[in-house]
Amino acid sequence: MECKQEENRKHCNCTYEPCAHKGVCCECIQYHLKNRELPGCVFPDDAERGWDRSFEHFARLVTSGRV
Repeated sequence: MECKQEENRKHCNCTYEPCAHKGVCCECIQYHLKNRELPGCVFPDDAERGWDRSFEHFARLVTSGRV
């Protein structure tokens, strides 16, 4: 399958600029899951900016109705 990196970048809300995985979703997901995290794209923009990508943070957002 061909990676659509430029297309993916248009929808990526990750604010970590030196990220080497930006636009390469399969690498991004693999990296974050290895660290017990989710990628920034599953978080609302304001929550993503805090860089807490933990499962626990995501669960709190779901519980509070923000996701």
